[in-house]
Amino acid sequence: MKKFGMLNRDISSLLSRLGHTDKILIADCGLPVPDETLCIDLSLRLGIPSFETVLNVIAEDMQIEKMILANEIKTENSVLDKKLLEGYPTIPVEYIMHEELKKRIEEMKAVIRTGEATPYANVIVQSGVIF
Repeated sequence: MKKFGMLNRDISSLLSRLGHTDKILIADCGLPVPDETLCIDLSLRLGIPSFETVLNVIAEDMQIEKMILANEIKTENSVLDKKLLEGYPTIPVEYIMHEELKKRIEEMKAVIRTGEATPYANVIVQSGVIF
């Protein structure tokens, strides 16, 4: 049994297979996920686990090169937007329209679904390299 790092075997396996520029999406509980896209569903009930908790734990194990957020988060969930910008000040952030974010789901290696129930709590994280 692992002693450190990501204990969820599906996420641990996913992170170990990521290469440079591969992307995953950490999503709230309402984001539609196509049947053909791998969905690792962590949701237990509304708010559990939270988007922030899942992102923070994944960021401990993943080299994140860039984050992509829905532009709507700036007005519809500005508290979360501010937390992300302050919590990850060295990671560049790109904003796109929410509809575009949903279209990009097909490009993801996986979607990790949280129990988050606040608007636009979705982020595409792009894998960087550790060298």
